[in-house]
Amino acid sequence: MSTLAAPNAGFLLRHPAHLIALGFGAGLSPVAPGTVGALLAIPTAAILRSHLPDGAFAIAIVVFLLLGIWAAQVTGRDLGIPDHGAIVCDELVAFLAVLFFVGDDRLEIAVAFVVFRFFDIVKPPPIRDLDRRMKNGFGVMADDLLAGFCTLVVLAVGRRLVG
Repeated sequence: MSTLAAPNAGFLLRHPAHLIALGFGAGLSPVAPGTVGALLAIPTAAILRSHLPDGAFAIAIVVFLLLGIWAAQVTGRDLGIPDHGAIVCDELVAFLAVLFFVGDDRLEIAVAFVVFRFFDIVKPPPIRDLDRRMKNGFGVMADDLLAGFCTLVVLAVGRRLVG
């Protein structure tokens, strides 16, 4: 596939890694695919939280992370761009990890989402540095995990200051 070509539904189904990396189709969104991928974490977290104890939820995140590293590596290679915008498994997994700590309060989820997207889009240092240095499946996932960590720090500071 050409490095300039956008993936389509056919590409999505060519390899299981593509299906995972493109967030089961969320990455095909013509508008803000990363945002759509992160939004997919909200119902995923609700399902996991309602069916699994916390330990199993955490293990699921680790499994999704490992699958995401593999899927992002394969899909980035096949697209010719290591961190193609259609690869959204990184947003999904990182925001899912944030939601593990945030819980199910709708206001906190909304605030966490806005803060996470800020860090993911703006990529302030050290997120930007990590994003520039690592151009492989692990790097694709790592910068979003760092954005998730920064989100949790902001939320923790906000909780301390507010109440």
